[in-house]
Order: sequence, then C-alpha cells, then structure tokens
Amino acid sequence: MTGTSAEAGRGNRVNGLITPYRPMTMESVPGKNPVTHVGKVYNVTAQLMTQALVDAIDGVTDAQCCLVSQIGLPVNEPQLVGLQLRTAEAVALEEVRARAEAIVREHLGEMGALRERRLRRQPPLI
Repeated sequence: MTGTSAEAGRGNRVNGLITPYRPMTMESVPGKNPVTHVGKVYNVTAQLMTQALVDAIDGVTDAQCCLVSQIGLPVNEPQLVGLQLRTAEAVALEEVRARAEAIVREHLGEMGALRERRLRRQPPLI
C-alpha cells in the first residue's frame, strides 16, 4: 500500500526472501498497480503457480517459473512461460507434463480474478 519494504519484507520481494542460487526478480511489488503492472501480477502468479504445482502433483519436489510479458499483449497472455520442474527420482517428467500444463493454464486464466481479489483486499494479497 505504501511502497515501503516494511509491508513486503526484506527487499520488497513477493515472498520477502532473498534467494541466492535461485532465479528471482529485482522487481519490487509494493505500491505497484495490481491490475496492469506485470512485475507485480507475474510475480504473484508465478509464486502461486509454482506452489500449486508442488502441492498438486505427486512426485514434483520443486518448481520455478518465469513469466515474460510483451508490450501490446494482454497481461494474462505472457509472451513466454518458462517452467522448470524437479521431480522425485522415480518420476519421469513425461508423467507429470500434462498435469503441469493444465495447472499453468488454470493460473494464467485466473489472473483477472486474482487481480480483482487484490483490489477488494481479499487473499491472496501478495
């Protein structure tokens, strides 16, 4: 709300963490427009998406997501969705691919609803 680091934790990152050896954005989300600022919208969406992938798919132990926007495209249509999954040793990527793609599509489709919830201050407020 105010744009200070006191609201979002250390470094103004969505999850408040500084994560060495993991991909991260330097984009600060507090105070940004929750409807059109892709730095905010994509950070929140990517975090929720990766958590859903790990929670919903047996054998997925870690997920990383990079969403890339393009000027002129709607916010809910990223130019690129880069997804990296780590699976348990006995689980092949092909076994989880279809479910992972469905979860990604679901979260991209819910971006509008997610923005509306944030505007009404309903969880998740990230």
